Amino acid sequence: MKKEIQMNSQTKFQKDSMTGLRKLFTLGIFLVSFFGLAQKDIPPVPDVEKAVYDYADMLSSSEEKALRQKLETYADTTSTQIVIATVASLNGEYIATYATEWAQKWGIGQKGKDNGAFILVSKNDRKITIQNGYGLEEYLTDYNSKTIIDQIMQPEFKRGNFYAGFDKATTAIIDLLAGNFDPDALRNKSSKFDFKKLIPFIIIVIFIIIAIARSRRGGGRGSGGRRSSPDLFDILVLSSLGGRHSSGGSFGGSSGGFGGGGGFSGGFGGGGFGGGGAVGGW
Repeated sequence: MKKEIQMNSQTKFQKDSMTGLRKLFTLGIFLVSFFGLAQKDIPPVPDVEKAVYDYADMLSSSEEKALRQKLETYADTTSTQIVIATVASLNGEYIATYATEWAQKWGIGQKGKDNGAFILVSKNDRKITIQNGYGLEEYLTDYNSKTIIDQIMQPEFKRGNFYAGFDKATTAIIDLLAGNFDPDALRNKSSKFDFKKLIPFIIIVIFIIIAIARSRRGGGRGSGGRRSSPDLFDILVLSSLGGRHSSGGSFGGSSGGFGGGGGFSGGFGGGGFGGGGAVGGW
């Protein structure tokens, strides 16, 4: 009897184990199928190539038109193609890898030059990446791309100014390729405290100190007496008010690029995207 009970217990344990394994196997198949279905497909190569593909509707029609005109004119002048794309979600994909595969599949840039730059934004994931073809990697380095994302795009995107973020970022890329963009200066500018903002408060404090000092000296100058010479406080105030403050600089210089001809009128045909680039968010 005891032996029969043990055999029944072993049989029940084996059945439970098999049932558990089947459940785990089924769950594994489900997860593989789920993630396989969840992978985000790269959009097919468009029949007519352009500079902006706003799949996530982050821009108005007029904003998209303005960006297209700017970037397509630049491409037709220099042959360097800067393409912007937005998606609603990445479906779990890593944005840098996804953008690299996308740009490579489409062949962004000119054939034989690989001079394409690709800006991809995922609206719901709040992610940004800038990827570049091999022809631009000497100039549009990972460091420079990261600076553009963090110092230019991120602040505008946080305020909901998506068009301003794209517009300023593409201007920075154009200036960078023309040799008119200094990423170190931009980083230092954003990290330094602007002392000029304190000047009005300093002047007010100085006036208060002067008033207190004069009241303690007995109410100021006597009537009919000779005017006293300026004291230290008067000199400080006059020197503070008399100085001129120069205005800050901005991204300047004429736009430039590489080569000439081609552009979007000639369609895509480049590629040469090897990964890397820069990633950020807002």
